[in-house]
Amino acid sequence: MLRVGKTTELGYIFSDRPANILFIVDMHIIRAYLFTLTFAAAFSLLLPGRAFTSGVPSSVGLVVSLDEAVSIGLEKNRSLEIARLDRDLAGAKVREAWSGVLPQISTGFEYTRSIQPSVIFLPDLESIFSGTTPGSPTALEISQDNAMSASLSITQKLFDGRAIAGIKASSIVRQISQEALREAKADIISRIRKAYYNVLISDEQVTILKQSELRWEKALQDSRALFSQGVAADIDTLKAFLSVQNIRPDLIQAENRAAVARTEFKNIIGIDPLRPVVLSDSLVYQPLEQPGDIASAYAEALDSRPDVRQLELQVEAEGENVSAARAEGYPAVTAVGQLQTQTQYDDGIKLGDTDWPVSSSVGVEVSMPLFTGFGIKSRVEQAKIGRMQTLTRLDDLKANIRAEVQTRLSRLDESRSRIEVQEKTIQTAERSYAITRLRYREGVGSQLELADAELQLNKAKTNYLQAVYDYLIARIDYDKALGRTARLADEPQGSS
Repeated sequence: MLRVGKTTELGYIFSDRPANILFIVDMHIIRAYLFTLTFAAAFSLLLPGRAFTSGVPSSVGLVVSLDEAVSIGLEKNRSLEIARLDRDLAGAKVREAWSGVLPQISTGFEYTRSIQPSVIFLPDLESIFSGTTPGSPTALEISQDNAMSASLSITQKLFDGRAIAGIKASSIVRQISQEALREAKADIISRIRKAYYNVLISDEQVTILKQSELRWEKALQDSRALFSQGVAADIDTLKAFLSVQNIRPDLIQAENRAAVARTEFKNIIGIDPLRPVVLSDSLVYQPLEQPGDIASAYAEALDSRPDVRQLELQVEAEGENVSAARAEGYPAVTAVGQLQTQTQYDDGIKLGDTDWPVSSSVGVEVSMPLFTGFGIKSRVEQAKIGRMQTLTRLDDLKANIRAEVQTRLSRLDESRSRIEVQEKTIQTAERSYAITRLRYREGVGSQLELADAELQLNKAKTNYLQAVYDYLIARIDYDKALGRTARLADEPQGSS
């Protein structure tokens, strides 16, 4: 944000408070700037609301700081909601794994209606005892018209190595999903911060081009005045006019980039794209506290990064898979129990008059594979290989992290050095432009000198702005590389 400072012979000095940049602005620029703000505020009040977000008209501007944007994004981002659901799904699978070692209770009821009675055939007992030739067997009905039975069964595993390993593995998977959620939060925070800074630099680039346009318009006025006095040539006026016209396409492109950056920012934090947004923070250069050496930064990254923790947990889960594969060859011991009652009766007999004899039993089942065609041994080997693969991926990730930390730190130092250089350059360029314009107005300077001074000033401002932006983006990447963003994601957010 700009603030008014001391008065000079050319107008006022505006100071960018965060970066301490001085801009020498003509009084015409001040009036144009104030008029633009007043017109924009009045015009925004005349626009009818077209959409609503949380009961607030979309035409009402939302003023957000960087921290507020992060809070809103963590609450509304859809990708993050998917990660939360994955964590909940892993928790449900843990409960499912525990079901294998808990009692299994089931009940059943059966009713049978005899259409044709069941019979058994008995031999001719009279002929057997008398020694005569046996006659035809005698059919004897053994069923009644109606039959009912009810049962209650219970089983309880006393020992099952596979179930125990499954419980441990599912618990580890739940921790992995929690780390995946932390990583997703860190990624969203980084994306929101970058989108926020993209809007800021886009707006600042528009501002720089507008300032350049106003300077050229003033130069055009000066050139016309000098031409009317016979001091300047017609070609100078023509060059000043072309400079004004040539900068306008660049300004249109910059304004479009700013609009696109705003749309992307609104989308990532999950707010209505039609709702105006005002960013309350600015591109501020604040030196970052960083570890003293690469070794300290690398140790911090290994301790804090969720992707490292995920692979470490995956190694543990693969170890449980080895145990589960081995447990297939161990005996499984299960306690069983059953309670049963039944009755039969013919039509015409009331159900309440029937007998329901009860039978019960308990027992233990033991099962153990003796030979599975080397299937168990093969599965154990596969689980071991899977664990070795995960260990290799973990080692590869650590090596990549070390290189990433060193690269991020190098980029941070480079952008910091550029800022220090450009802070001095921009002040020199402003002073050079002021002197050159004064010489031109006095008729002792040339249009070429003014154009060169304008180019150098515009380039100095752009380079400084880009250096600050690059530093802030490098700082975001550096924080994420060291796991600091993931630690920030663990802290409660104000809007969450």
